[in-house]
Amino acid sequence: MSSIELQSLKQQVAQALAEDLSAVDAELDITAQLIAKDTRSEATIITREPMVMCGMAWVNEVFQQLDPEVNIDWQVTDADHVDKNTVLCQLSGSSRSLLTGERTALNFLQTLAGTATLTARYTELLAGSGTRLLDTRKTLPGLRLAQKYAVRCGGGKNHRIGLYDAYLIKENHIAACGGIANAVTQAHKLNPGKPVEVEVENLTEFGQALAAKADIIMLDNFSLDDIHQAVKQNQQQGKTAQLEVSGNITDARLSELKDTGVDFISSGALTKHVQAIDLSMRIS
Repeated sequence: MSSIELQSLKQQVAQALAEDLSAVDAELDITAQLIAKDTRSEATIITREPMVMCGMAWVNEVFQQLDPEVNIDWQVTDADHVDKNTVLCQLSGSSRSLLTGERTALNFLQTLAGTATLTARYTELLAGSGTRLLDTRKTLPGLRLAQKYAVRCGGGKNHRIGLYDAYLIKENHIAACGGIANAVTQAHKLNPGKPVEVEVENLTEFGQALAAKADIIMLDNFSLDDIHQAVKQNQQQGKTAQLEVSGNITDARLSELKDTGVDFISSGALTKHVQAIDLSMRIS
């Protein structure tokens, strides 16, 4: 995890805790005040369904910000494939602190593990094909870097992180720039070395992007026949561009696409259609 991701993690946790406490102060949990201050407990976090583990650092940070004296003993690590009813970690410390941090910790864990688990399922469907699975910028607000990390835990690859690290020239950009060729030429001129990707909607636009020497061409909602045609045309010109498919990516669609020869398949569902993993924390 990079230093930027670690800094983002700390901010994400602080904001999440503030939603419950208005400040990172366990004393503001009025329900936890029902328990004597010196009471100590042990707890376990258990998954109720199979999952790919992701989120250890977020759980650690929740309790670090609330109460550094809480001890967490992890039984698994990020990217592990975990069976149903597995104990993920054991915690010990102040009963008040464990209860105050419980929901925030589980919210991060269930969401990030959900992203990693779906990514792993999609990645497995592409096994043996040479085609890589990509995420998108369709992430939950405030959790961009966290979900991008979860995608990597699931075996996927990150697309651009934001609007600053790569070009993605879409329909409105093309219209405003006066065409695909103008947009690609200007992009290469303004930021040499930055990847230039063009999203196209038909084979005519694909030919224009190929001629303009785009680095990556995204085939948006192409039919299977048109994808095969685009791959063939790219190969005939020396495979000058990498090809990416997007749009309506499902299990069945992945099975169709895995043998087309495209380089990437991108799916917004990995990060926007998140089904949280069923977790529980039990205190004794």
